Amino acid sequence: MKKAKVMIAGAGIGGLTAAACLLKKGFEVRVFEQAQQLGEVGAGIQQSANAVKVLYDLGLRDELERVAVRPDNYEFRRFDTGELMHTIPFAQAHEKAHGAPYYHIHRADIHRILADAVHALAPDAITLGARATGYSESESGVKLYLSGGATAQGDLLIGADGIKSAIRSQIVGETPAIYTGYVAWRLTVPRSRLPADIMEKVGTVWCGPKNHAVVYWLCSGQVLNFVGIPERAQWEEESWTQRRPWEELKADYAGWHPKVQSIIDSADRNECYRWALNNRRPIFNWSTQRATLLGDAAHPTLPFLAQGAVMAIEDAAVLARCLEGSATVPDAVDLYQRNRMVRTARIVEQSTEHGGLYHIVDAEEMKRTFAARNPAKERSEWLYNYDPLTVPLLHGAEYEAQT
Repeated sequence: MKKAKVMIAGAGIGGLTAAACLLKKGFEVRVFEQAQQLGEVGAGIQQSANAVKVLYDLGLRDELERVAVRPDNYEFRRFDTGELMHTIPFAQAHEKAHGAPYYHIHRADIHRILADAVHALAPDAITLGARATGYSESESGVKLYLSGGATAQGDLLIGADGIKSAIRSQIVGETPAIYTGYVAWRLTVPRSRLPADIMEKVGTVWCGPKNHAVVYWLCSGQVLNFVGIPERAQWEEESWTQRRPWEELKADYAGWHPKVQSIIDSADRNECYRWALNNRRPIFNWSTQRATLLGDAAHPTLPFLAQGAVMAIEDAAVLARCLEGSATVPDAVDLYQRNRMVRTARIVEQSTEHGGLYHIVDAEEMKRTFAARNPAKERSEWLYNYDPLTVPLLHGAEYEAQT
């Protein structure tokens, strides 16, 4: 295809990855971000080989190695006794099996690394203070409407503007958010405030009755990330920046293992955040002729497979390949959607299912379920072994035959 002019709404992890992938292939790219300055809120995210391959292809290996943590294993432990129920081997095993390492990384770090990559490729690609409000399209192009009355013109619009995407609303309409009954706590604790033996270089899922907590190191091992997922009947705000009293966090984990208690006791009591986890059913059409969606705007997911940001990075790489290899923008958009919708729907659905696995009340039933499911084997067979840089892109009849 003639190098199209691509507009991206949203400069989060997915939007910036898409920008970098497209710029690397020679496309003209403009990113429109509603914030007045680039940055990312939140705490840790996980990056498995299926995303890390894309980041390495963008030349970001050294930057990632400086700030990320390579966990030795991912452990599932009982909430009170600490009994080890299941292990997913990472370290050398993940890289050997899938061609790239597994990382734990702070959202702010990966966001900065991607923003720097985009600026290096095109210093003026990102426009701040520009909120996407909608678009219109014709056979010759697409016009993006921005807050304040400004507009921009291009050949393709990518909506990477998150779960409250204005572009998604125009393409698919309003889709109901279903409260899951889960809320999420997040906090980070500097290593200096924790006991020296609090935990090794692993990720740990503490599994309990109707509650679990995920703990792992960030920032070269200098910060501990804690995400707690208790069940709560009352709906709350879907906001990552909602502070809640530390005493409520402490109460949610009463009776849990001393290591969990130590993390909570070491937390900054003014920096405990909690928000509602809402679910949205997968959709199977997120595109028009000259507009499409990416990441959470297309397929928001619960965090129980740690694949939300990973899917956005996969999307970015596959979409860039589709644009490079197609004759027209509509052809590229169709090819992209066909080759992403089944995989992303499977991840969304299995993420939902895993929430129940971590919350089984009876200890013996939980151990039997982990033994029967074998999450390490499952994830290796279909999740981590996907390579968005080389996976065959199936057209029309080929795709229908496979699915």
